[in-house]
Order: sequence, then C-alpha cells, then structure tokens
Amino acid sequence: MGTSASNTLEQAAAVAGLVYGHATPIHALNAMVAEIARTDIPVLLMGESGTGKDVYARLIHRLSGSDKGPLKKLNCAALSEVQLLGEIQESRTGAEGGVGTLFLDRVQELDASCQRILLSLLPDGEPRGRSGGLAARLICSSSRSLDKEIEAGRFRRELYFRISGVTLVLPPLRERKEDIPELLEHFLAKHSSELKKKAPELKGNALELLVSHDWPGNIRELENVAKKMVAVGDLALALGDLHASPIGSQTAGENGRLSSLKATARAASRRAERDLILKALEQTHWNRKRAARDLQISYKSLLYKIKQIYVQGSDSEEL
Repeated sequence: MGTSASNTLEQAAAVAGLVYGHATPIHALNAMVAEIARTDIPVLLMGESGTGKDVYARLIHRLSGSDKGPLKKLNCAALSEVQLLGEIQESRTGAEGGVGTLFLDRVQELDASCQRILLSLLPDGEPRGRSGGLAARLICSSSRSLDKEIEAGRFRRELYFRISGVTLVLPPLRERKEDIPELLEHFLAKHSSELKKKAPELKGNALELLVSHDWPGNIRELENVAKKMVAVGDLALALGDLHASPIGSQTAGENGRLSSLKATARAASRRAERDLILKALEQTHWNRKRAARDLQISYKSLLYKIKQIYVQGSDSEEL
C-alpha cells in the first residue's frame, strides 16, 4: 500500500472512529481496503458479530469519494421486496439525491424473493447501472458462512458469486489481542468525553483480565465494557461480570498465573502472523516471492519467518 493511500486510510479511519491496531491481519485488511475502495467492485464483509463490519462498510464508502451520493444501510432481516425495489430505484437517480453505496447488512438473512430480485439487478459482466441494474456501489456483510448457507439451500450460489467481487474477512478480537490496549485507550477516551467523566486508570491485573478474556462479542463487547468502566468509575465493579477465559499454556506461566500483557500479546501476534503466512503461501502455491509481495514484506524477511515457524515449503523459486 502506497504512502498516500495509507495516509488517506488513516485519515478516514480517524473520522470513522475506529482505532486501527498493529496485528498482522488488520494491516493486511487495511491494505486491501485502500486498494479496492475507489473501484466499483462489490465487497462482501465477513466476520463475527461485533468485529466492525459496519465501520468498514462506511470506511470503504468514505474512501470511494464523497461525490457519488450517501451510503444507505438496509437490514436484510427485515427487508421486503417493495423496499428493496424502492432502494434500487433511488440508487438510479445519480449523485444528486441518489445513493452512492448500498450496504446490505446481514445479507445471509435475505429471503428467497429478495435474493431473486437482487440477482436480476446484478447481471454478470454488465457495467454498474447498465440495463436498469443497480447503480450504487454494493457492499454486503454476513456473520455466517455463506458457503454453509448455500449448502443448506438458503442462499443462491449465483448471487453469492456476484456480491463477493472482493471478500474481506474481519478477524475476531481474540485473534488480535495485542490491539486490546490501543482499542481500550480509544474507547475510554471516547466515552470519557461523551459522559464528561474521568476514565479510570488501568492497572496490571485489570489489563491481564481484559487480555485473557475471549471476547465473544468482539470489539462491540470491548467498547461496552469500556463505557461501563467510565460510567461506574470503579474497575472492580465494572469488570465484575467479565469472566476470564480458561488459562492455558499460551497465556499462563509455569506457576499457573497469567503471563504478562506483553507476553500474551506477542503470543497472539505470532499465531496471527503464522496463519497469514501459511494462507499467502497456499494462495500462491508456495511461490515464496509472490507471497512476499502479497504480504508486503521483503523476500528475505519471508524466508526468515518461514524458518522461524518451521514451515517446510516447496523448493520451487519460480517468479
């Protein structure tokens, strides 16, 4: 990702109210967002509830340019045929009063009739807005695997292919725990300003508890906890209902106590980095030079990281 694209992304991210972390999956995700935002390719955001799909949809819209109309968000769980057709018609009016981005949230909940209508408006290979089709940029989100929805007969395979021009997978918070301190700092400052109350000081034990938690509600749950901490003003009381995840070999030392915040963050970062490297190698059929370019690191750095995680690859060095 170029410097200008990176700066634009960070500026838009600040406006969007999202603190970007340092975890490898987040860097890769943001790099992809910066590359595809100004295109008109349909985007599918995949991730568990609370991972920030709404924020990323608005970020992509903001980066796509402000002269193409506003973003319109529709909840597919409560979307009727009439409403969908009405929104499609509105998107055809162009930039003046029209919709620039149509965000279909929880697209896995779209009923069969709405799926049929949307499919008819997304003709394969046609330019956007041609032949009475959808004129707005399309972004969809799902918290469930659409592959499984297709297998169960609840989602049309051909529709899936047309809405997933680019699929962005948002990592759950448990896979980017090194970002928790930065996210907490952001949310504590945000709610301290909103509630006009001083944010409590986070001490070592509280941080260890927060990092060891599995966060099934992801970033949304973390923000709610941060807001409660500011509102209550008492850490012990605010964190009383927060149950730490089971202590295992990756988060506990030999004496059974929680390891330090830094040690936990390093372990989480190593696991995330290893998964991303393996995925890049698999996608490039173990072409390590291509994988290094995709990961935006030097070839020598990739070879060193492969050696570190004891990954045995092909001997092929094709370009």
